[in-house]
Amino acid sequence: MQTPYTPRRTPLAIHLSQCLLIGLAAGATPLVFGQAAAPAAPAAAASAASAASAASAATGNTSASTDLGTIGATTAAGAYRPDEARKGTASAVAPTQASLQATQPQSIITREFIDLSVAPTAEYSRLVNIAPSLSGDSSNGPGLSETKTTLRGFKDGEYNVTFDGIPWGDTNGPSHHSTSFFPAAIIGGAVIERGPGNASNLGYATFGGSIDLFSKKPAEKSSFSAFGTFGSWNTSLIGMGYESGRLENYGDATLQLNYQHMKSDGYLSYSPIKSDNLTVKTERPLGDAHLLTAFASINKNSYHQPDVAVRTLSQVAKFGKNFLLNDDPKSLNYIGYNVSDKDTDFGYLRLRSAWGDGWNSDNQLYTYAYDNQSTSADVTTWTGTDGAGADPRVTNSLTRTKIVGNVPGYDKLNKYRVVGDIAKVTKQTSIGLARMGLWIEHASTDRHLYDLDLTTGLYNRKESPVNAATLVGSDRPIDSVSYEEHSTIRNMQPFAEFEWKLSPETTVTPGVKSVNITRTANSQVGATTRALNATADKTYHATLPFLSANHRINDGLSVYAQYAKGFVIPSLSTFYIVDPSKNSTAPQTSTNYQLGLVGKSDAMTWDFNVYRIDFKNKLVSNGLAGAAAAFINLGGAKYQGIEAQMAYVMGGGFSAYANGSVNQAKANDTDRQIAGAPEMTAALGTLYSRDEWSGSLIYKRTGKIRQANYDASKPAIGGVAFYDYYQTPAYGSLDFGMAYDFKSASPFGKGLKLQLNVFNLLNDQSVTAISVGKTLVIDTYTYQAPRSVQLSVKMEF
Repeated sequence: MQTPYTPRRTPLAIHLSQCLLIGLAAGATPLVFGQAAAPAAPAAAASAASAASAASAATGNTSASTDLGTIGATTAAGAYRPDEARKGTASAVAPTQASLQATQPQSIITREFIDLSVAPTAEYSRLVNIAPSLSGDSSNGPGLSETKTTLRGFKDGEYNVTFDGIPWGDTNGPSHHSTSFFPAAIIGGAVIERGPGNASNLGYATFGGSIDLFSKKPAEKSSFSAFGTFGSWNTSLIGMGYESGRLENYGDATLQLNYQHMKSDGYLSYSPIKSDNLTVKTERPLGDAHLLTAFASINKNSYHQPDVAVRTLSQVAKFGKNFLLNDDPKSLNYIGYNVSDKDTDFGYLRLRSAWGDGWNSDNQLYTYAYDNQSTSADVTTWTGTDGAGADPRVTNSLTRTKIVGNVPGYDKLNKYRVVGDIAKVTKQTSIGLARMGLWIEHASTDRHLYDLDLTTGLYNRKESPVNAATLVGSDRPIDSVSYEEHSTIRNMQPFAEFEWKLSPETTVTPGVKSVNITRTANSQVGATTRALNATADKTYHATLPFLSANHRINDGLSVYAQYAKGFVIPSLSTFYIVDPSKNSTAPQTSTNYQLGLVGKSDAMTWDFNVYRIDFKNKLVSNGLAGAAAAFINLGGAKYQGIEAQMAYVMGGGFSAYANGSVNQAKANDTDRQIAGAPEMTAALGTLYSRDEWSGSLIYKRTGKIRQANYDASKPAIGGVAFYDYYQTPAYGSLDFGMAYDFKSASPFGKGLKLQLNVFNLLNDQSVTAISVGKTLVIDTYTYQAPRSVQLSVKMEF
């Protein structure tokens, strides 16, 4: 007898132990931080601290002078805080800004802005959205569903996201699951780098730039806090944090702990979400010349949504914009059939050392994992009234057995473990700073998709031809397996660069990085082809040079220029053909030219830049079928535009903020804006901070977006060209925040903070994206979530 399907679950304790073994690998010695005994960096190296300077800007890290530089953010990004951020100045209040030492366009976002203006329920995509040239929003409410952010028109997977200098992302393609790793509460700040950066900027997609996230700085004093947020759609978040402060009896060590639990019904119908996060960070000096840091973060997320969380116009007309799932077991949209459980962990052990005579080293050993186990119905856009074709519950389009009256679906697994090491050595010389290093990484991934009859929980086999074989190690018929795949990535990237100090005002930095990546796949059943025992492997090579310069015109004005090449690894989906050996191995590359100006004074901080990016060797299908199918390099695109951001102190606690960008992303073959790339972004707002009160009112606008690539073969729709028909108008969101901080001691403890946030104050529910189907009736739409309110309280003891 066939065994009913039961979803597999991995205990959270397993992931906890995996991550803590990495994070606490130093044994019984407390791994905490003490600045007094941290290694001293040479004075001349101050201009060469890479992400330490950017991270210092983002987190207020007072130990920047002892930091050898986090690999992954621009070298010489500049020590923004505390030197430039005196209380009451524009640098102290700006939501985003660039450093005077920047070598490419950047936006530094501080923890203070996150605390006041970003939803406590959010994740990184929401907090970086304020920056110029970035766009993207959650359709289920702030932080309540995954968000795909675009950067200058580059989609997720065409730029890097790093955490404390470590690049992370999916292993089938370098995209990111925004709700799965780092909630806003544990992020100390961010630096958006719009460009490939220097050779030491690492990742599989330096192609479009980087979103660099940083953990919180250790506090100077001991504290315990409890916090909570309550808001629209039965949203709640409760948690607690602990800061040890400096533990003098343990060598000036620090320990940071944070735990939070969040749940919400979400804006979309029958789409609840639940998540838990535990984060631990410890630092400790080892003698006078070594600093050891350990970090571990564990997440467990559970939510209800189909594999593709979108809806058609007919569904919206019948059920409303918030329709996604329902409580009808006969429906493909039944909440019980569309479930995802995601367990993740992220941890690293980092040792920074000063060896004397100008020599320093920095080594990060890290691991992270992602385990997504989901079930989903096949065609959740079918409602029975949209004319999309035959009822999928009678005869579906996937050539499986007819299961009259039942709901076809699938069990999906995407599970990977990544282990890597980033090593860097620097040597201070009389004319500059030499930096060299090596990034190595190994990723192992298991993925499957099994066809199911969701009504019964049993297997759903193909109609013909019938194969009596079963999947190795189970009773599952091969005919019910869409794919069963194991893949690996082996990566090695050496790099070198030299920060040449031409004068006290001018630094020129040349460098080069060598990319060497091998991807393999072994499948009992191949994806798309369903070929048995399919294998494939490809090795990708690229040499990526760069040259940057920064010139300080005076104490408050600098100019920078950059030439740099970027790279993006092809998606694993390029293996999903009969003979992957026919695919091109030439990498997709970008060549970046950028020029910018940065100005700072007590009253104002501002910057302006222009850019041009040439994208070559776009990897596309050759359009052939069977054994002739292959992915080849063809054409590309040109990205160019202007970007600016500023903050101005008006007095009386008020300051003004604005940013904007004009972004062109045009295909070389058609000279038309590519799909998904906004033509502009802008932000305008005011902030207030005086005594116990603080507040912000900020409007972010995203320009019109072409939702479909130009296709001359497509007929006009209602007299409008296909390409022009799929264009969404500009949309925006006005967000309001207000807080009162009882800064003096009170009956509640050391402090009490009350905060009110209103998101999308104007209740704009514009269309933000359209996915084009084979016919108009199965085009799917995404809308901006309506107005929502959150009330937060934080008590410190």
